[in-house]
Order: sequence, then C-alpha cells, then structure tokens
Amino acid sequence: MKNPDLVIRKAKLPGQANLQDIVVKDGRITSVSDRAAEKGKNEIDAGGRLVSPPFVDPHVHLDAVLTVGSPRYNLSGTLIEGIRIWGERKDELTTADVKKRAAEAIRWEVVQGTQYIRTHVDICDPDLTALHALVELKKEVKDIVELQIVAFPQDGIIRYPGGAVLLEKALAAGADVVGGIPHHERTREDGLESLDIVFKLAGEYNKDIDVHTDETDDDHSRFAEYLAAKTIKEGFKGSVAASHTTAMHSYNNPYAFKLIGLLKEAGINVITNPLDNIALQGRFDTYPKRRGLTRVKELLAAGVNVAIGHDSIMDPWYPLGRGSMLEAAFMCLNVTHMTGYEEMEQIFDALTYNPARIFRLEGYGIEAGNPANMIILNAGSKINALRQGAEALYVIKEGRVVARTEPARRYCREEEVRLEVPGIYE
Repeated sequence: MKNPDLVIRKAKLPGQANLQDIVVKDGRITSVSDRAAEKGKNEIDAGGRLVSPPFVDPHVHLDAVLTVGSPRYNLSGTLIEGIRIWGERKDELTTADVKKRAAEAIRWEVVQGTQYIRTHVDICDPDLTALHALVELKKEVKDIVELQIVAFPQDGIIRYPGGAVLLEKALAAGADVVGGIPHHERTREDGLESLDIVFKLAGEYNKDIDVHTDETDDDHSRFAEYLAAKTIKEGFKGSVAASHTTAMHSYNNPYAFKLIGLLKEAGINVITNPLDNIALQGRFDTYPKRRGLTRVKELLAAGVNVAIGHDSIMDPWYPLGRGSMLEAAFMCLNVTHMTGYEEMEQIFDALTYNPARIFRLEGYGIEAGNPANMIILNAGSKINALRQGAEALYVIKEGRVVARTEPARRYCREEEVRLEVPGIYE
C-alpha cells in the first residue's frame, strides 16, 4: 500500500481532548486518530495548533474591491455616497480591471484561510462587464477557491431601467444566485414587486436567493418579513439568505422577536457584515449612536443560521479591510456583546459551519472520507484564533498546500514572546 500523500501531526481539533493525526490520500481525509502509524510523503507538525475547516466568506463585493479613492473618496462615510461613487466608477470598468483587482483580493482571503467566497456582482450595467469578468475568473481560480456569484442589482430591479431583464441575462450568463435590494427601490410597493421578480427568476432558473435586506437605520424598512413569508409560500425554505438586516437593530422589541420567529420558521439564513455596518450605520444619529448591526445574539439563540461576511475590501463603502474573516468576526463579537465563552465559539462557527450550510457544502469538516480541505491556524483554540487574528500557517485544499504564512517572531529583552497563555482558552 502506498504511503499517504500528507500526514498532519499533533493537530488540535475542537472537541477533542487529545491531539490528532490527520492522514490524507488522493485529496481526501482517510483517518483522524490519536496516532497515525503511516508515514506520509509530506508531513506537517501542527504542534498543538488549531486545525479547522476553511473559512467561508458568504458576502463580499469582488467587483468593487480596491477601488477606494477612485474616482473620489467617500467623505461622508455614508452608504448612499458610496453608492453614488460606485455609480461613477462603474463607467470605467473593464474586464481586465475587474479581474486584476478581484484576483488580488481573492489571494488576500485565501492566504488568510478562506476557500469559499460568495461575491455579489453589480449587474446594473447594460454590458454586464463585471459579471462576465467574474464568471471568467471563477474558472481561473478554482484550484484555490470556490466562487459563488450573486447577480446583484445595486441600483434596484424596478428603479434601474431594464433591471429585471439584466437580472435574467446575468443568470443566463453564469450567475449562481439571485440577488435583490428592495429597500433601495423608490417605494415599498416597488420593493415588494422586486422581491416577486427575484422569486420568479429563482424558480425558473433553479437558483438560491441572497437579498440585501433592510440595510438601513429606518425602522419602517420591513422587507425581511415579506422575504420570509414569500419563502414559505413558494417552497424555498433553506434556499434564501437575508444579508445585512440592519434595520432589525432599530425595530421595537415585540416586532423584532416576531420577525425572528418568522425567519426561523422560513429557514432564512442571515448574513451579517460587521466591518461595513458598524461603520455605515448610525451615520445620521447624534448621541447615543446606534451600532446598526443585526441582532446576531438573539437570532442565534432562536436557532436562525447566522454567518459573518467581510463585505467590502477598500472600496467606496469601507476604506479599510484586508480580507481577514477573523477580523470581521472579532468586530462582530465585540459589537454584539458576544464575549461569553460559548458565545465566542459560536462566532467562530459563523465563519465555518454556518456559512458552509448556505453554500450547501457536502463533506465539509475534518472527518474521514471528507475532502482534505482545512487550515492550520497559529493558535491553540477557536477563541485564541479570534483574539489574536491568528495567521493561517497552512491552507490545504484537496490535500494540497495552496497558501502558507511564516509567522512573526517577537522578542522582549531577547526573550521570545508568545501571545498565548497556556491553560487559558484551551
């Protein structure tokens, strides 16, 4: 019997008291045990570090990444000015421009542990330039990352002339998911009509749905309830994601908890984007200022599947960001007051298993028989990974190392300093 292709020694797996050896052959995990007898063609000593399934980024805008300051900076920092700036930048898009920037941001995410990315792509463009560019790029980067493309009508399906036609063209051209933005339509009635179009096209093209939903501080923006009710009526349970839902932060409590129950009933996946929304929401407040994030803690407590997205990477809406899912999660756990021990572990799962459900990933997780997709983080636990923003020392896809990081070494008075305290958060 031939030697395995890869053996990872002394891996710390969540829920396992003892360190584990992970054996990989032909791109799949063949065993996970306290001590593997086989010698691999290649071996990695994890040294007690956390080995996790790869991160899943369920919400980013790869067509807009790295455009900050072009053609101008967002001086107000508001969502609406970001949309206006992007409207100007869209006129300059070319296939080469989109692919170059998106490929760079993808590498940033992959080297930090992400192997699955759902990108929203603006299709309010008669030529569908960005959409075609990312359909091409999806094939070119499949050895390091799996892309899902959402046909996203940034300027509205009803509001933008021919928006519904362009949305259907985008699906025919290779988009994987149907998007929408009902709160950006001119009226509530137009917003409801736009959601009807989303469900109609999703049914015709057999696609999942991911809608920018109530991304506003306006407590009268209540499209999430229609999205959930429509999901139940049309038989889409488990196939629909509501991204942002920041207005939920401002709803009165009786309505918010009624809505959370409806979202649970409908099997709606909620995607929160902490980096963007903590910066964009509450801009019209004096003091006290609203945080503007959706009710992550309450949604999770009710059994709603909640995932964390990165959203923007240096674009008109968010001038910062470096493609780190751990950074997005760190922001989330602080802003949502989820610093309890079990809550912090829940936040880590919102980067892994929760978004994996949205992607409908089969064989996700470090178990015998699954594809050998995993990351080795420079930390000994989920919580320490979040606390430190731990480097992904190795990113392994189908048994191949596709990215690696050499960690910084720190010294104080010539003594090496480690950023973990043994026995804490282990």
